[in-house]
Amino acid sequence: MGNSDRDWDQAVTFLPATDSKKLEKKKRPGKTGAIIGIVVFTAVVALMTGLLVWHFHFRKDTKVKKMYVGSMNITNQQFINSYENPDTPEFKALAAQVAAQLRDLYSGVPQLSKYYVDSTVQAFSEGSVIAYYLSEFHIPQSQETAVDNAMKDMDDVIKKQRRLKESTGNLMFSRIDTSALDSRMVTESKYSQSLHTKPNQAIEITSPGFPNYPYPRNTFAQWKLRADQGSVIKLEFTTFNLEENCKNDFVKIYDSLGAIERRVMAEKCGHYSPNNPLSLISSGNVMLVTLVTNDDGDYPGFRAQVTQVPGGNARAMSCGGTLTGTSGTFTSPNYPKYYPPQMRCEWNIQVPANMYIKVVFSKFMMSAGAPCLNDYVQINNEKLCGELPSSTMRTSTSNQMTVIFNSDASYVDRGFNATFTAFEPSNPCPDKFLCNNKRCVSSTLRCDGWNDCGDSSDERNCQCDASMISCKNGLCKPAFWKCDGIDDCGDKTDEMNCANCKEGEFACGNGRCILQKQRCDGRKDCEDGSDEADCGKSSVCQETNFQCKNGQCVTKENPECDGQNDCTDGSDEDCGVCGLHPFKTSRIVGGLDATEGEFPWQVSLHIKNSIHVCGASIISENWLVTAAHCVQDEPKVRLSQPGSWEVYLGLHTQKQMDKAEKRNLKRIIPHPSYNEYTFDNDIALMELDNPVTFRDTIRPVCLPSPSYSFPAGKSVTITGWGATREGDLRMS
Repeated sequence: MGNSDRDWDQAVTFLPATDSKKLEKKKRPGKTGAIIGIVVFTAVVALMTGLLVWHFHFRKDTKVKKMYVGSMNITNQQFINSYENPDTPEFKALAAQVAAQLRDLYSGVPQLSKYYVDSTVQAFSEGSVIAYYLSEFHIPQSQETAVDNAMKDMDDVIKKQRRLKESTGNLMFSRIDTSALDSRMVTESKYSQSLHTKPNQAIEITSPGFPNYPYPRNTFAQWKLRADQGSVIKLEFTTFNLEENCKNDFVKIYDSLGAIERRVMAEKCGHYSPNNPLSLISSGNVMLVTLVTNDDGDYPGFRAQVTQVPGGNARAMSCGGTLTGTSGTFTSPNYPKYYPPQMRCEWNIQVPANMYIKVVFSKFMMSAGAPCLNDYVQINNEKLCGELPSSTMRTSTSNQMTVIFNSDASYVDRGFNATFTAFEPSNPCPDKFLCNNKRCVSSTLRCDGWNDCGDSSDERNCQCDASMISCKNGLCKPAFWKCDGIDDCGDKTDEMNCANCKEGEFACGNGRCILQKQRCDGRKDCEDGSDEADCGKSSVCQETNFQCKNGQCVTKENPECDGQNDCTDGSDEDCGVCGLHPFKTSRIVGGLDATEGEFPWQVSLHIKNSIHVCGASIISENWLVTAAHCVQDEPKVRLSQPGSWEVYLGLHTQKQMDKAEKRNLKRIIPHPSYNEYTFDNDIALMELDNPVTFRDTIRPVCLPSPSYSFPAGKSVTITGWGATREGDLRMS
């Protein structure tokens, strides 16, 4: 250690303690310290208890902001033009008065007064004056239901308060209609426009950015539409292309200037064909159109025409009346476009004495379904609603019948198209067969093995001749369906006794014989996999099973593309764009016109430089499937050669060939076992010279898996070009 270190040691000194007892540690706390400790501990426990109570009780019941939209009829005011513009002094004065009285109304309802914040008037319309408003509440979560119920009862509240006299300066209300605002419409980004149509004038409205840009994300846009008093508004979308999922992007249309749920006419998304546009009519002279978007995806949007129909909708459209004669047609108002809300029509049908009436609905689409409390057609004291099959029929028991159409204030649809016919009571189907569902079909279709009635009544109680299979369940089926591996009877009668196997052999479902020892050996020795059925194994797929891409077997019938993931790898739902109808439209059946793009896989086959002769379906970018009888050579034309054909894809009517996409063929492959006499194996493949790019009007049809089951009586759709009247060739 150096000198400097030693010098430091010598400099250290210690101060003597003045009282050595004070420096000794105390062995226990005194009374005062103990009391202070107990108090501090009690306070901490109380604080923690309070925090826990707040956390688990009060914090759980946090308040939420909730908006209610409503309308009220002011009976002691007359509508003036200034009320259309929210910037005028007249609008602001009446709006302030409405807001003040709303506060008074809410203050008289205990469930509302303590949560009410403010009200804003959005618009006024005629009748005498109708005010549309938004009311804001901050409500504990536990009280939302109570507040909802109290708001529903506001109409009863104003009825009790009608003791208020006009002399008091208060507004007199005759009705309040209110509902919670759709939460999807509460957003920071807003776009609003007010428009008033004039007679013989069309106003165009478009989604923001249309047609140059997709509509913006996370946006709420609205268009307040007005017509002259006594007129109604007609809204027709000439372009409509939104996201397919209405939970994300949608257009909501109200028969009101407020977004009141009980006045919603329609909520729409997806794509509608311009050939069959989405078109709606209001019940009065106002309408609200709203667009709500989320934060995902870019879509074109819409363009719509707004016009007014003078004279009121009941007088401007065919609605009810007396129908006479032996036959005729009648439709719901505005058919085939959407009928208006709040309408009632009555038709009184009268036919000659001693005859009855048959009414057939070729199309029937009414909003909502059973129990038919909203929109319905009443006939023979029976209410019909929802969507009914084509050719739904009702008959009378006299020469008179009353048909009533009724629509309520919300949600409309396309309505109905009906034909009435007089018939002899003893012969409702002259020269035809009367089905149990009252439908008439040709007598030649009786017991032919096909469900022509739709309820199979034409195939019941049949006496099968020698050329048909007599099923155990009473049905008759064509003999050539015997032992074809398909259960056509529905009880497997036609697939019984199909094999004559020796002892020690197993009969496959398709009639083939294999050795018994090959049964349940883990290999599919029968082509239909029946040798591995009921073996307690799942490694080998039977013919009736769907096999996933990862090898998994799914025993569920027809699992592919049914909206449920049955394969662990999701391959049963890997459907691509096949089978998709890009346009939202009514189903067209029974030989009626199809709308453009409704069946985008339909192809028109033309003999080169000539007319349409056959149809085909798209199955991929390069391949079509058609009938083998279409490609059989004729004396003057070699239809089996690809150079004889022209192919038109995306075609709607044969008179508009310029709108289709034209292709030539590279090769044709007919089924090698096609029989031109029995038409067995009537199928052929066509390869295009160049692949096609899929779009809205050109898409492939879905090909079923080998395991897909088509039970007897299953409804199918047949498309093609045919003559619905003389000189007319169109797709149906």
